Amino acid sequence: MIKMLSHAGVTSEMAFTAGTASIGLSFATWLLSLKKEPAGIDRADRWGIFIGHWAPTLFALGVALRLEESSQV
Repeated sequence: MIKMLSHAGVTSEMAFTAGTASIGLSFATWLLSLKKEPAGIDRADRWGIFIGHWAPTLFALGVALRLEESSQV
């Protein structure tokens, strides 16, 4: 899968950037849900945690892509 992503043009920098962006998006969705939805803090927490789970996966993909890039040199 990593080779396929690499051949498709996905770079480790893209994955690291997406992981960093997902941290900010997690906070933003938590804040927006807290302010806009009448469900309260429970739903806001769930939204923040849901988006926050993306970051480790994206960072792990970044590491795997970085290893793939270094093996191709």
